[in-house]
Amino acid sequence: MVVEDGADAPKPDRSPPARTPPDRGAPLLITAELPPDVFAWADELRRAHYPPERNRLGAHVTLFHGLPPSAEAEVRRLLGEMAQRPAPEACVCGLMDLGRGTAFALDSPALVALHAEMAERLHGVIQQKDLRPLRPHITVQNKVSADAARALQAGLAHELPHRPFRFRGLGLSHWREELWRPAQVYPFRGRA
Repeated sequence: MVVEDGADAPKPDRSPPARTPPDRGAPLLITAELPPDVFAWADELRRAHYPPERNRLGAHVTLFHGLPPSAEAEVRRLLGEMAQRPAPEACVCGLMDLGRGTAFALDSPALVALHAEMAERLHGVIQQKDLRPLRPHITVQNKVSADAARALQAGLAHELPHRPFRFRGLGLSHWREELWRPAQVYPFRGRA
């Protein structure tokens, strides 16, 4: 999907991102992209429980926040290289209390290792919070009251599936017009 400049988009676009021309002045976000079934399940919960005015992305796993636009060529090369590897395995393993929100905790040693390697290679351009070891999760609620978060966690605790999956790729987005705009997905191509 290509988002044209000036297009009004009252709701976030939830279709799989396609390649769009680089936006040289926009900060970058890198995500681990979920397979369609996990995306649909988590995104439905995100739309139901995330404050609509703050819900600017579909369900995802954030790897790096706000990389400088000057690093885009380097980031694209790195994502292309990392995507040649096998898709990291993961499993939804529980709930994560975000204080004023709720996320699904993921167990994915391969994604944690991939993040650590990428952080090393991007040293000097990533934010301090991205230098910490990754705690992979899918946020389905944020910026709500602590009571609302606890209520959702209590409701989800009884129906949380043990859900193994493989990430489908690495996503690159640009921050523009106060929204994350999908730029490209780099599908994992390696064999396990």
